[in-house]
Amino acid sequence: QVQLVESGGGLVQPGGSLRLSCAAPGSIFRICDVGWYRQAPGKERELVAAITTGGTTNYADSVKGRFTISRDNAKNTVYLRMNSMKPEDTAVYYCHAQSVTYRIDSWGQGTQVTVSS
Repeated sequence: QVQLVESGGGLVQPGGSLRLSCAAPGSIFRICDVGWYRQAPGKERELVAAITTGGTTNYADSVKGRFTISRDNAKNTVYLRMNSMKPEDTAVYYCHAQSVTYRIDSWGQGTQVTVSS
């Protein structure tokens, strides 16, 4: 499997912004669909945003218009830009890369995001 490394989490005030990064070795993101998931305490892990190899994106209703997923293949990195953040965005955020063709199904270790005043 592929090692994914998330970074960029932290503490932010309501209304603030953060950018998460998910780095991977080589050109793995050229062949994988990538998703950002989050898991809050006592809740199930949920899909926040995803981007396909073709660049198609989709978002959870709760983050539409506030979060943006993007991919920089030259830097082997996928980003999640989070704006207008709310306390309910507090969770551990995970990066996931998947390719059925190449049998890749990998998760990062997660990064904590806390939205609080």
